[in-house]
Amino acid sequence: MTSWLKLQDSYHPSPTHPYPTLMKRTQALTRPDLGHQRFWSWRGWRVRYTYLRPTDPAAQRRAPMLLIHGFGASLEQWRSNLTAWGQQRPVYALDLLGFGHSQKPGILLGAEVWQAQVHDFWQAVIGQPVILLGHSLGALVALTATARHPAMAQALVLLTLPLARQELVAGWIDRLARGVESLFATPLLLRPLFLAVRRPNFIRRALTGIYQIPDRVDDELVELFTRPTLERGAARTLCYLVKSRTQPEFSDSTADLLQQVPIPILLLWGTQDKVLPTAWADQILSANPPHAHLTYRPIPGAGHCLYDEMPGAVDAALQGWLGDLDNHQRAHGQ
Repeated sequence: MTSWLKLQDSYHPSPTHPYPTLMKRTQALTRPDLGHQRFWSWRGWRVRYTYLRPTDPAAQRRAPMLLIHGFGASLEQWRSNLTAWGQQRPVYALDLLGFGHSQKPGILLGAEVWQAQVHDFWQAVIGQPVILLGHSLGALVALTATARHPAMAQALVLLTLPLARQELVAGWIDRLARGVESLFATPLLLRPLFLAVRRPNFIRRALTGIYQIPDRVDDELVELFTRPTLERGAARTLCYLVKSRTQPEFSDSTADLLQQVPIPILLLWGTQDKVLPTAWADQILSANPPHAHLTYRPIPGAGHCLYDEMPGAVDAALQGWLGDLDNHQRAHGQ
């Protein structure tokens, strides 16, 4: 059987057939464990999303969950979670603009663009308060969206949370770093680098360095990170992403955003995270005095991709927290 990767390698776009067969706008990608996949048009760009609806009537009435993936990933990153969560309540997940099988635009991207995409998707497709869950960059987007549009979420779940650039470096050091980075954020340098790093062997090595459970870095995981890099516009979008990251307005500080969110927040963090060390969690907690809204729970032994490395532990922490919220609301007649 011809693989998706081989189709991409041999594919040449044309005005009458701009996307390969598996990416037709009018046809959902078929993989039952990822739910019912569809495409939605946002500001003229193609956005992929999926949804799962439980069979149990009681579960159908629970608040939906909306999932936002991390940097370089896609809705496939929830491969270990969608089936279980989709039995507990309606679940939606989408690919952020520039990632996964959403369109790769030639624009500056950042938390504000992505939070607007998430909010507009929620408004157009879901239309009721959700449990908003994001991982890493997706957690920053979820936090920003909730701060901008409090009515869209009744609870917020953050699987790690990157600090904003201005919280890590400031003043002349930040200005110097931005200047140096902008010199390297040029297509002449980034395009050859992109061609090298999108190779499956390179991606496998990178994921092996991130995952703390090597067995989880299987062929499926490597392929789901590789496929989007072969789409039209992927190299150009990388150039814009790197340039966007050097801009001061890429995101607000997490400390400011957390103070603007009045709903319950669960922060989960793998204790063995090598990408965003738990010291970042300590900094977030120290910058936000203890209050009833924020609950922090480390996941022992998990790395950066805790949702895929230890899905059972993440689900147990999540369901336990949601159960506590339900009990609290019933006790107070909410």
